[in-house]
Amino acid sequence: MKSSIRDKAEGALYQVKGKVKEAAGKAADNPKLEAEGKAEKNLGKAQGKMGEVKEILGE
Repeated sequence: MKSSIRDKAEGALYQVKGKVKEAAGKAADNPKLEAEGKAEKNLGKAQGKMGEVKEILGE
């Protein structure tokens, strides 16, 4: 699997996991878990963007 496709797929996975953690943190009134979810979601977005850049560069 090309690294660009792998990065986009992993980024999407992290975004989903982050959304779940964020929602769980809100539901449980746990600000630490909510913040952890937001951070993981943002890292997933960044990794997805890296995959897009690699795809453009042909890597």
